[in-house]
Amino acid sequence: MKVRNNLALLLTTAGGICLGAAAVGVSQPAPPNPALAPAPAHSPEDLSIAFRQVSQRVLPAVVSISTQSKPAQITQAPSGGSRNGSRPEERMFREFFGEDPRFEQFFQQGGPQAAPPQQGAGSGFIVDPKGIILTNSHVVEGADVVTVKLQDGREIQAESWNFDPRSDVAIVRIKSDETLPSLTLGDSNQMQIGDWVLALGNPFNVGTTVTSGIISATGRGPGINEREQYLQTDAAINPGNSGGPLINLYGEVVGINTAISSRSGGYDGIGFAIPSQNVRWVAEQLIAHGEVKRSYLGVQLQELTNELRSQFNVPVGKGALVLEVLADTPAEKAKLQPGDIVLDFNGRTVVDRDDLVDAVERSAPNKTYDMHVLRDGKEVTVAVKLESMPGDYTAALRRARVNDKPTEQAKPDNQEISKLGLEVSELNGELSEQLGLEKDAKGVVVRNVKGSSPAAEAGLQSGDLIQRVGTTIVKSTAEFRDAVNSADLGKGLLLHIKRGKNSAFIVVKNVK
Repeated sequence: MKVRNNLALLLTTAGGICLGAAAVGVSQPAPPNPALAPAPAHSPEDLSIAFRQVSQRVLPAVVSISTQSKPAQITQAPSGGSRNGSRPEERMFREFFGEDPRFEQFFQQGGPQAAPPQQGAGSGFIVDPKGIILTNSHVVEGADVVTVKLQDGREIQAESWNFDPRSDVAIVRIKSDETLPSLTLGDSNQMQIGDWVLALGNPFNVGTTVTSGIISATGRGPGINEREQYLQTDAAINPGNSGGPLINLYGEVVGINTAISSRSGGYDGIGFAIPSQNVRWVAEQLIAHGEVKRSYLGVQLQELTNELRSQFNVPVGKGALVLEVLADTPAEKAKLQPGDIVLDFNGRTVVDRDDLVDAVERSAPNKTYDMHVLRDGKEVTVAVKLESMPGDYTAALRRARVNDKPTEQAKPDNQEISKLGLEVSELNGELSEQLGLEKDAKGVVVRNVKGSSPAAEAGLQSGDLIQRVGTTIVKSTAEFRDAVNSADLGKGLLLHIKRGKNSAFIVVKNVK
């Protein structure tokens, strides 16, 4: 996505893990405090006074966070060893100097050498007077030392920290002999486009800073994190603001400043904050359990575009489309199928895929729930018994990406489907392994796509696995050809494809 390429996390550091629990007042949003309410803004002076009063109320509870990780050891290759190097640092130097043999002794002498320690900086805010701070997960992940600087100048080394990469929320615990100023989580659901907000934090490590703006949009999903639904604001946010609070004019936290969309690397007028209603549920669990306990279905979901809604006959504002059903998961055991559209979960209307994920993750595991599903144009009820989400279920939880393997060269069994402008071949064991597919995967493999063809316009690529045409499963090139020849491209041909580790529904139409 072009937008995603321009997105920059405000800070990327490293963190650690700890346990422990404490009770803080984040479970329910407090009603707006009339004493904190701003005066009606009848003039610029009134608005200025409102900003001043809120800033004075909030600033004492905003903190700066610095992190440090232990120096990494650069392991040198032994004499006669691989020239590729065993660590990224060595490979980087080798590639930089063009594998010049004159530098070989540099890698063979002196033994392990310490790389400089990694340091990071971010922001946070106190939510419990006893010393519990909220911030972003990416501020403290992988850190060996976390230091918190209070507004009064004190620097306190954190006792512990817990983080959830999936939501990008973390808590940090410090110990203080004094009662600390704290902030209240408000109700982000009440924020509307045009509402004034203040963003606080320590941008570029210049010191705690207050900027103003409005809520520009809600429910944003720019694709930088697994759980999003961000508030968008034009309040100035820059590197170092990560983890700081986004405040309404009642002095309540309505979001955690998290990311920016930027071509310059700094403020370009588009910032994102995690809504407080999403923060609250995660923070409660981090405080109580040291981790976030979620339930899961075991499916991949796709956003329903207008074209897909037309194909499936689903109204706007309703439904989550099932792309893939993963093996040995609650979804497979409940016999969910690719192409199913979940309309209702446990009596709650499903608005979109994020709404379904949210409902499932917050439901209790080991309990059975009814879902109303649209399948082949008919509504059916599916009973699913949810299970606890495995700790390595998602990329954010694994913190590792699996690279797709390259496809092999075309073989003589290719069949050209001129109607679509592509060539396909049978899926065999060797090809399945090279594509990184499951052993029991079924479908036909796209081997070549002609330019300016319906297939090319729809975004099909070599290496894609086509598993369904409409609702028909295809296991051979003959089945695929028959299904395509019987379809009307003028109305659009619905294909279910798998590309590497991801799946998608696409619609192929005649090129105009």
